[in-house]
Amino acid sequence: MTAFPHVFSPVRLRHKVLKNRVVFGAHTTNMAQDGLPGAQHLAYYEERARGGAAMIVVEPMPVHPAAVLTRGNFRVDDDAVIPHFARLTKACKAHGAVMIQQLYHVGAHGDSDLSWHAHWSPSGGPSYHDSDGSHEMTEAEIEETIQGFVRAAVRCQKAGFDGVEVWAAYHGLLDQFWTPFSNQRQDRWGGSLENRTRASREVLRRIRAACGDDFIIGLAVNDEPDVPVALSRDETAQIVALHDREGLMDYVTCGSGGYFDFYKLMPTFLYGEKLGVDLAEQLKGVVRNALVTAESHIRTPENANTVLGAGQADLVSIVRGQIADPHLLTKAQAGRPQDIRGCISCNQQCWGRRGRDYYISCLINPSAGHEHLWGGDRFAPAAAARRVLVVGGGPAGLEAARVAAERGHQVTLAEAGPEIGGQFRLAGLQPRRGQIGDLLDWYGRQLAQLGVDLRCNTLLEAEEIAALGADAVILATGAWPGADGFQKALPGAARLPGLERGRVWPVEEVMGRAARPGKRVIVLEESGNWRGCGTALWLAEAGHEVIVVTPHGQVGKELVRSATDWPLRQRLAQKGARFITDAAVSEWTGDGAQVLCLLTQEQQFVAADGLVLALTGRADMALRDGLAALGVPAGVIGDANAPRNAAMAIFEGRRAGLAV
Repeated sequence: MTAFPHVFSPVRLRHKVLKNRVVFGAHTTNMAQDGLPGAQHLAYYEERARGGAAMIVVEPMPVHPAAVLTRGNFRVDDDAVIPHFARLTKACKAHGAVMIQQLYHVGAHGDSDLSWHAHWSPSGGPSYHDSDGSHEMTEAEIEETIQGFVRAAVRCQKAGFDGVEVWAAYHGLLDQFWTPFSNQRQDRWGGSLENRTRASREVLRRIRAACGDDFIIGLAVNDEPDVPVALSRDETAQIVALHDREGLMDYVTCGSGGYFDFYKLMPTFLYGEKLGVDLAEQLKGVVRNALVTAESHIRTPENANTVLGAGQADLVSIVRGQIADPHLLTKAQAGRPQDIRGCISCNQQCWGRRGRDYYISCLINPSAGHEHLWGGDRFAPAAAARRVLVVGGGPAGLEAARVAAERGHQVTLAEAGPEIGGQFRLAGLQPRRGQIGDLLDWYGRQLAQLGVDLRCNTLLEAEEIAALGADAVILATGAWPGADGFQKALPGAARLPGLERGRVWPVEEVMGRAARPGKRVIVLEESGNWRGCGTALWLAEAGHEVIVVTPHGQVGKELVRSATDWPLRQRLAQKGARFITDAAVSEWTGDGAQVLCLLTQEQQFVAADGLVLALTGRADMALRDGLAALGVPAGVIGDANAPRNAAMAIFEGRRAGLAV
C-alpha cells in the first residue's frame, strides 16, 4: 500500500491512461540551440520521465514570430524541429510518460529585443514585460495567429506528442482577449463573452479538426485575485465552463500570478503553498468533461495527495519539486518519501537563471540542466574505492561527501561546528526559510544511510589532515565574513573608520545569536541578496527598528533574479523598516553612522545602537596553503574557493564528488 493512494491512482485522459496524477508542467528551460531541442534538452526531460512523471508538458512553442520571448525559444513555424522533438518524445514515452507540448503567444507582453517583431494585442495595450507597447490586431492578424496555433499543433503531432496545451494563462494573448481591461474591441472579437472567447474557441476547435480525436488538448489558465483588472475566479470559471460545454478541451491547468503580479507566477517561500488550488476547486465545480490540474507551489507528494484526496483537482503539476528531485515520484511510490530532496522554493537557479536568459538549473540539484553531462541524478560506482576526507560541513562539503559516498568511496566528513550546515544553516533561521533546515536534515539522513563518518566539533589543522593519510582531500571550509567593513562603493578605505568603537557585527554573528544589536539597527546591505536582506527581515520581525543602507538603487538588487525582491521590500516596509539607497557608510561613531549619498556626496548622520555588515566575504586559504607546504594535494570548493552563493557551493560539491 502506498502512503499516497490518490497520487498513484491512474486516470484516463482522452485516449491515454496516466499512470499517476502528477504532471511535470510547462516551464521554459531555455536550452534550445539555434531554436532546436538538443541533447541537453532531451536528457533533462527524460530524467523526469524516468523518475515517474505521468505526463510531461514540454516548454512552450511560440506560434508566431511576434510571440518569441526568450533566447532559448524554439524555431517558429519550422518543420526542422520535428525530428529533434521526435527523439525527445520517443525517449520519454519509453518510460511511460504521456507527452504534451504547450503552445503560446504573449500578445502585448512580447520582447522585441529577441523577436524583432512588433507586439500584437486585442486593443493595443502596454507590455507588462518591459516598456514597449503593442498595436491593435487586425482581423487578418487574428486569423494569422489562430492558424499559427493550428500549424504548431500539427507539427507537435508529427513529432510524436500526444497532445498540446494551449496557453491562455498569465494574461497571455488569449487571456488578453478574454479580459475586458485589455479587450476593448467593438467587433466580433470583443464585447460579449461569446465574442471575447471567440479566438480561444476557434483555436481549440481548429486544432481538434486538424489533429483528430486521438489527440489531447489542454487549456492553461491562472488565478490572480489580488489584481482588480484581471479576471475574477467567477469570470474565469464562466469562461472555462463555456469551453467545456462545447467539448473543446480535455483538461484545464490552473496556475497563479501572471504578468500583472509576476511574483506569484513562480511563488517562493515568501508565499503559502498550493496557490492554484482555490481556482482549480472552483473549476471542478463547473466542468463536466475536462480534467482539472492544480498548479503552483505544490512541492511534495503530501501536498499532492491532500489536494487530490480532497477532490480539489484531478491532477497536480509539480514542477520545481521535480526539478529539485527528478525521482520524487519513484521514491514516494517505493515508500521512501524521506529520501526526496525537497525543493526549498528559492527560485535562485530555476527562474533566477532563466530570468537572466540562461538555461535553468537548481540550487539543491546541480544535475538539473547538466543531465547530458553527468548522467542525470544518478551515480555510477567508482572504478576503485578510495578513502576521502572532506573538511567542512557546509553545503559544498555535504554534497561532496554525499556524492563520493554514493559512488562507493569511504568518506569522512569533519565539521568544526556542533552540527552540519555552516552559514547555510544560519540562512535557514531567517523568516520563512525553514525549508533550508529540512534540506540539511535530508543531508544528515543521506550521509547516515551511506555510512559517512561524520565528525562534528572537529577542527583539523594541516598537520592533522596530513596524518590521517586520506587518498583524497576536499576542503570546504567556507569564507570569513567581511568584518573589516570594506565596501566596494568606497574602494579607497580598506577598513571602515570607527570599527574599533564596537557594536559592529557581520550578519553571521547576528543570525548565530552571538550579537545583541540593540533596538535601532543599521544593516549595511552590499550583497543585494538574502544574506543581508533576510537578516534585516529577521531583525524587523523580531521588533528592531531597522534601517537598510545599500549602495544599490533598490534594496534586494540581486533578488530581482529570483522574483523575491518586491515581496521582501513589502514585508520590510510593513514592519517599519527604512531604506537608504545609493549610499554607503563612511564612518561608524559608536552611536550611529555617517551615511554618504553616492549620488550627491552629501553626508547624513543616522543614529543607531548597532551596525550589521552584509559585505563580501574572504575565502579561507589557510588550510590549502598549509597542506601545499606539506606536499598534500587538496581540492578546494565552495566559499573556500571563492565566496558566492549556495548554488555554486553545491555545484562544486557535486563536481568534486564525481571527480574523486
